Amino acid sequence: MAARGDFFGQLWKEYAWSDSRYLTSDPFVLCMETVTAICWGPLSFCVALMITFQHPLRHPLQAMVCLGQIYGDILYYATSMFDHYYKGVTYCRPEAYYFWGYYFFMNFIWIVIPGYLLYHSVEASGRAFQALAKQSKSEQDNGYTKKRN
Repeated sequence: MAARGDFFGQLWKEYAWSDSRYLTSDPFVLCMETVTAICWGPLSFCVALMITFQHPLRHPLQAMVCLGQIYGDILYYATSMFDHYYKGVTYCRPEAYYFWGYYFFMNFIWIVIPGYLLYHSVEASGRAFQALAKQSKSEQDNGYTKKRN
């Protein structure tokens, strides 16, 4: 990406001011971005369609994508902090704008929004299981369930 002169190449280089690992082919960043591009990106579009059509598998898939995003972001922060505190390597420019604006805020969004959506999905799944348990109990109380062999 660093050699590209198009819009996305320029965005990539601009973001690299906050994390130079994006320009150095860092193994963690390459693996993380590959998983994001191959798994989380397409699954996010799938979840968006499921939300649009109110598909019943929306919440399980949404929870999976959200957990993946949160996990990736935590690893992203953790590997950078580990290198900073244990190896003395800093990947960000010294200006506060790049650290707080790009590195912290632009990545923190990927914790806050998936965190909210994960909470919503867990709540919806809990309500679904509660309704199923209530329905099953009601059917048992009314004698509608068949005895198992």
